[in-house]
Amino acid sequence: MFKKKIGIGTASLLFDLLGLAWCVSYKGFCIGDTILNAVGLKAWSHGNSGSHLTIIYSLIFFIPALVLSIKYKEHFGAKAGKIVSLCVIPIGIALLFFG
Repeated sequence: MFKKKIGIGTASLLFDLLGLAWCVSYKGFCIGDTILNAVGLKAWSHGNSGSHLTIIYSLIFFIPALVLSIKYKEHFGAKAGKIVSLCVIPIGIALLFFG
């Protein structure tokens, strides 16, 4: 069915999906915000406004996704995982320094 085998490189796509779910808000609800507030970390730089720090925390998912997609590039989904990570990581880093 698949030309490429499913392996650990496929997990890069899963990590990207988790990272996106972590930092995307829908109708005022964000999974990452909820979890961060539950453990006592700030999701926003100024209370409920300012810079949305959740995207910076989401780098915990995107950086390993990039590493896995580069190391196991022959696995199914690794190329898509690499593309998503390469698009999101610079945004997170930019927000870290300029947000």
